Amino acid sequence: MSTRLRLAGCCDAPTAPPPLPEADRERLTAAFRALGDPTRLEMFRLLAAQEAPVCACDVGAGFELSQPTISHHLRILREAGLVTAEKRGVWAWYAADPRGLAWFRAMVDDLGEPTTHRAGEEAHRLAKTG
Repeated sequence: MSTRLRLAGCCDAPTAPPPLPEADRERLTAAFRALGDPTRLEMFRLLAAQEAPVCACDVGAGFELSQPTISHHLRILREAGLVTAEKRGVWAWYAADPRGLAWFRAMVDDLGEPTTHRAGEEAHRLAKTG
């Protein structure tokens, strides 16, 4: 009967990450869901590449989708905190939200932090000051 040698660290319990506050978990999940759709990802990329807000009709011009579907996708991005919307007359103008993007970046960076929530704390500070 042979015995197998185990590599160092094999079968050791992994270190658990620090707890993620429920509000952060929900917001982060919403952002990933929003960007997980290829159309919304491209809409977000389009808005993030602009220096000024874009009218919803101009966002829709780049996609072969109906206006209600465009509005649906933009609403999901807005609810995820990734874009802002401003009403001008009957039209809505959209832009990437720099505060939402900074929060998302900080939270994603924090996923790789093994022992601290420094980025999460920074994200909270950014959300409060923005």
